[in-house]
Amino acid sequence: MARMFRVLGFWTLAIALMAFAGDMYEFALLFFIQTAVFFLVGYLNFTERTYLLVFWGYMVLAFLGFTYWSIFEMGIPV
Repeated sequence: MARMFRVLGFWTLAIALMAFAGDMYEFALLFFIQTAVFFLVGYLNFTERTYLLVFWGYMVLAFLGFTYWSIFEMGIPV
């Protein structure tokens, strides 16, 4: 399971580099931070249960953040 967090770190790094190349600096910074967190968690050698709890916590925060941004920050289209 630790290896999967390093794989997530690899893919978020790839997305961050593409966003940086496309001059989307805020988006790239968000994904660079996620990359650092995924690599850090991937090398902490937690138990399988802890990795699953960390992943589901990440998913809940990501979905709540996406929902908040898409509803309250972007506004409702008219």
